[in-house]
Amino acid sequence: MYSDTAQARIPTPTAPTAPSAPTWDPQQYLRHAGHRARPFLDMLTRIPELPTRPARIADLGCGPGNVTTLLTDRWPEARVTGFDLSPEMLHRATEEYAGPTAGGGSLDFRHGDLATWLPEEPYDLIVSNAALQWVPSHPGSFAAWINGLRPGGTFAFQIPANFTAPSHALLAELCDAPRWRARLAGHGARYIHLLEPAEYLARFTELGCAVDVWTTTYHQLLQGPDPVLDWVKGTALRPVLTALGDDRDAVDAFLTEYRDRLREAYPAGPRGTVFPFRRIFAVARKEA
Repeated sequence: MYSDTAQARIPTPTAPTAPSAPTWDPQQYLRHAGHRARPFLDMLTRIPELPTRPARIADLGCGPGNVTTLLTDRWPEARVTGFDLSPEMLHRATEEYAGPTAGGGSLDFRHGDLATWLPEEPYDLIVSNAALQWVPSHPGSFAAWINGLRPGGTFAFQIPANFTAPSHALLAELCDAPRWRARLAGHGARYIHLLEPAEYLARFTELGCAVDVWTTTYHQLLQGPDPVLDWVKGTALRPVLTALGDDRDAVDAFLTEYRDRLREAYPAGPRGTVFPFRRIFAVARKEA
């Protein structure tokens, strides 16, 4: 089993490279859609009533759109736009979900880089689900995003906060190993810019918001062979797989090494593999 001391240690990459934007695989990402959607559903229950109807809503980092549609269940008449940087994700979302909604609202998807995105009109709600961890500068955007809300509007997000867990510590360690360092250093430890919950609380308090910040650790029971590897293939492994590209020998060798380490850290049980996953939530309501 991976020790607590090792779990908290993420190596500092040697001569880090600048990872390019990862190529996303919507089908792989959706293989664990139920577990990935649950935090968003939990967050929705904490969002207060919106100031206008029909509401105007933005989903930052909408991915394949399956979670964005949950917004139209809560606010059926709303005009909802999902923004994402990935052409693959936007294509899947548009094909599957774009168009009028059953409650008389609308759902559409647009290209948007969260590092530079600014509200182009007043919003009642801006949400982000498991996306801001990819944006090192995201705390610097809070003021502009809150300013883009109508009085009484809400900005809410949840982000993974498990980057010292074995799944990510082992990935960073492997990327910095002698065999892989030249190609992958810097690709496994990309999340040290995340703030602590108290720091997010302070940021929104300083902006004059009524704010609710909390953390939850989901003890997920994953099924199938090597399910933790299957999980990270949809998220944390994307920069590595993008960097290795079409070099199938390198991809297979890297995945084999990583798989073996994950098997030791997350042993399979009789009913599945337990994969603890911590997340940070924040719901900030602008003064009415």
